[in-house]
Amino acid sequence: MTFKIHILVRCVGGLGLLLSSAAILIGKDTAQFQGRSLKDYLHQAQLANPQLKAYKQHYNAALSRIPQVTALPDPMLQVTSFVESVQTRTGPQENVIMLSQRIPWFGKLRSRGNVASAEAEALWYAYQNQQLMIARMVSLEFYEYGYTEEAIRLTKENRDLLSDLEPIVEEKVRSGGEINALLRLKVEIGKVDDRVKSLTQKRVAQSAKLSELLALPESTLLAWPTWGVPEPVFLNGPALIQAVRANNPELQMLSRKLTSAEARREIARLESYPDITFGINYIQVGNPEVMKDTPDAGQDPWGVTVAVNIPIWFDKYDAAKAEALASKRATENEYENRFNALRAELSASVALLNDANRRLKLYGEELLGLAEQVVENTRSSYESGRTGILEVIDSKRSLLDLQLLYWRAASDASQQRIVIQALANQPIHESFNAANEHE
Repeated sequence: MTFKIHILVRCVGGLGLLLSSAAILIGKDTAQFQGRSLKDYLHQAQLANPQLKAYKQHYNAALSRIPQVTALPDPMLQVTSFVESVQTRTGPQENVIMLSQRIPWFGKLRSRGNVASAEAEALWYAYQNQQLMIARMVSLEFYEYGYTEEAIRLTKENRDLLSDLEPIVEEKVRSGGEINALLRLKVEIGKVDDRVKSLTQKRVAQSAKLSELLALPESTLLAWPTWGVPEPVFLNGPALIQAVRANNPELQMLSRKLTSAEARREIARLESYPDITFGINYIQVGNPEVMKDTPDAGQDPWGVTVAVNIPIWFDKYDAAKAEALASKRATENEYENRFNALRAELSASVALLNDANRRLKLYGEELLGLAEQVVENTRSSYESGRTGILEVIDSKRSLLDLQLLYWRAASDASQQRIVIQALANQPIHESFNAANEHE
């Protein structure tokens, strides 16, 4: 009797395509990891993350269980040696040898194989879901790390601009201007320096988290990632929800658990049917000391046996059926609950992506240009004596805030695209329509 497990493998678009090609990195020294793109990070996580390896081994263990549960029980060999021989008309009985084999009722082995197969498939989808979760965590941390790079760069630029202004303020003080202007400038420079140092320590923490996910052997400071502002995308909501229902590996895992629960119901039903045991008995008879002329004297007799267990404990079998039914209903409810949660998460992610795209357009196309113009005008006004240092500081602070908000929106948009890809488990270009389809 042979059982085969059939598993359909579907990789997540973007994420999955990168994960599926991780094998090319086998043999790469992880201590020399120099990746800077998201593709490099995902390759490394797929190759080295120990949690993924653990899930893969769980799946391998489940596959090995299938031939165990579908095999027949071990045959039974029984040898009886008489301490005192039993005298019969054909001679004294010395040994009795019995060989028996129990055969489960028709369908029991097949149902057990179906359970093991469905559970193995569930573990495969659990492994695939873990791949997506690791890819999602790596991607989110990747874009957070990229935002920190931009925050440090912009904050340093702001500090340098303020430092460039310091000689001008000092010259005004020497010419009789108020000392408060110089003090306020130095305070602002000190605050910006403190912000740079805090961001630098934040980088160390983020690098350590990424190193954990990438399973790097040493906590070295990772190089800054390579990334950019994503292009806006337009969403097809119903198609995304259908993709979550059809492709999300967590839901696929629960679906296989439903299949397993149905097979367990069949097992519980078949438990009330008897098993059959077939056997052969062989009796060794010694040389007869009496009645030597009896026909077949000294001949070893043998025979066949058939045994059937009698399933009479009906309460036990009814309880097993009730347990299997309750387990199936629980899995059905768990599936629907998880689908509702994933659908809600998808809706939230879509809303966050739309908001991030809106902010990118607002800051990139409107406010940043105005803020840069304000900085230039305010600096010129200060140098000509038409405005004070506070206006200069405020204009530079406002520009920095807008620049950080712009890159925060870019990071948020990139992160939400990853979240949607992971939930729908399909390439992003299949989940989103082109802009001209919505015009």
